[in-house]
Amino acid sequence: MWAVLIAPKLLIVFAALQCRADAATTSDLFHRGSDEYAAGNYQSAAELFRAASSPPAAGTLYNLGDAEWRCDRPGPAILAWEQAQWLNPFNRNAAANLRYARRVRQLDAPELAWYEICSTWLPVNWWAWLACASLWLAVALVMLPGILGWRKNGWQQGLAAASFAVFLLTIPTFAGVHTRSKLGIILPKNAPLRLTPTADAQELTRLAEGEAVRLERTRGAYIFVRTGNAAGWIERSQFGLISQ
Repeated sequence: MWAVLIAPKLLIVFAALQCRADAATTSDLFHRGSDEYAAGNYQSAAELFRAASSPPAAGTLYNLGDAEWRCDRPGPAILAWEQAQWLNPFNRNAAANLRYARRVRQLDAPELAWYEICSTWLPVNWWAWLACASLWLAVALVMLPGILGWRKNGWQQGLAAASFAVFLLTIPTFAGVHTRSKLGIILPKNAPLRLTPTADAQELTRLAEGEAVRLERTRGAYIFVRTGNAAGWIERSQFGLISQ
């Protein structure tokens, strides 16, 4: 009987200690990566920042992008900065680095629809919280006065209408988050875009390192992607998703 009662508590304590140990390990990797970067050891810094980015954090990904850029790997650098922007669109340094890198490499930023642009205004997780909070606030302001016998005031009705309007405005952003989650970055230099998902297929063109593409479907070790002016198959390992 006592073993049955104690075992769940031990599991909770063990899980808490494991989380604390993981956090300490991540922090240690980040600080070691910062020291290696300051010393000019950019390859080691990139490896440490990459190890510290699980779970992903905007600051770690930003530093990873800097280290990758110093290693002359614009594809992984642009991917890391885009992932940092995905988690924290308020990171102005990552946005500035993306503009600079694309200007130097003569790359175009991904073309976004209006609802995708709206979805970049806040971190992706915030939209769900905003939608839930605004919907439940609107429902509460409409239902509670009748249930509790309160007198309905004009400000309550106005706030309920505004809350419901906010909820409706969040709906397009969910579509934007979903479609943006298919965006990715080409990682190697001159990645061949093929007509069919096979190694000996005809090459349609070659994609530049750091170029933004959209994932449409997968087949085995290949994925079908679309750029601004071409579409075809590339190897899955040559592509990195912006969403985490």
